[in-house]
Amino acid sequence: MPQTALLTLGRLPKALDIAEALSKAGWRVIVAEPFSWHLCRVSRYVSKSFKVTAPNTDQTKYLEELLHIVKREGVSLVVPVSEEAVHATLIAPDLPPDVRMYSVPQIQLQELHDKYRFNQLASSLGLTVPETYLLGTPEAHQLAQQQDYVLKPVFTCSGKGFSIHSRGTALPNSLDLPTMVVQQKLNGPLKSTFSIVEEGRVLGTVVYKAAVLSGTVAVAFERIDHESRVKAWVQHFAKETGYSGFLSFDMIEDEDGKPHAIECNPRATSGIHFVTRQSLADAILRPDLQQGLAFRPFTVMQQFFPCLTETQTALFRRDDFLKKSRTLFSAKDVNFSLKDPLPLWLMPFTSWEIMKRSFIEGQSFGEASTFDIAWFG
Repeated sequence: MPQTALLTLGRLPKALDIAEALSKAGWRVIVAEPFSWHLCRVSRYVSKSFKVTAPNTDQTKYLEELLHIVKREGVSLVVPVSEEAVHATLIAPDLPPDVRMYSVPQIQLQELHDKYRFNQLASSLGLTVPETYLLGTPEAHQLAQQQDYVLKPVFTCSGKGFSIHSRGTALPNSLDLPTMVVQQKLNGPLKSTFSIVEEGRVLGTVVYKAAVLSGTVAVAFERIDHESRVKAWVQHFAKETGYSGFLSFDMIEDEDGKPHAIECNPRATSGIHFVTRQSLADAILRPDLQQGLAFRPFTVMQQFFPCLTETQTALFRRDDFLKKSRTLFSAKDVNFSLKDPLPLWLMPFTSWEIMKRSFIEGQSFGEASTFDIAWFG
């Protein structure tokens, strides 16, 4: 009888990658998801889906439901997928002793998800990060007077609450806002990373950049190879923290080409799409035997429907439209497979909750897909 793995989210393409990888490795894959219909529900690689309470609706009920599924379904492995991870890992102390949580403890996830605490941690490890201070402090005021700066909440995702300001622009009153950081604005190229780490050892890192954006979230991405400085930064951080699991960063290079991490995403990000399914399964299930990550034979990949939408909205901006059109018609879709066609073919239906919030309420796809699961402190 196969062992059972529980994914704590099913709406995003990266969840489908993990489900396929584990299923092909011989595991029974089940999914807990607040949406009734979602991407993974129609996949041949998912045995069963369970609708659970959204953690931002009732976190206590959400955690109780996750634990009930684990015990009733005989789960051996729990894999948090995305922004819900900071909530889902709270069940770790209550899991049966033979159940593995594929994550570091929740308290460590909180620290890394916090834009200020992560910055301070990385700086203390001797790693390059932009100057970052809490809004309302004298240091933040001085930074804003001397340099262009970025303002963002310490707990946020998908660019929510993010804004860029010119040097000398007055800072808002910190009493009127959630806890925020004032961060030095760097002007070099933005690069993102996705790594799989086991007890401080980096099994492999994907470095990529956005090809098409929806708000601040990439919906098409291009892999960048030979990024030794970026990978060295990740290796240093992982070794010093002893991290295990999915680990991702957003970085900007300075004028000397040195990478500075602007934030940490302690979860899977879009870089996971470049990893072969077998390599992904091996890294999760047999990390002690893994010497590196194998990549799929594609350097540009996309989430087709969000990329189509962004291309359509650029219709009257000729250069932008042509660039996005080239990506749309040349990039490989992240999840399409002739052996598992329904997730892509039925995406307008299974992603209706996300599309509704995006089209009707004007949210980016990133915001619309995480409003009920993201950790806001």
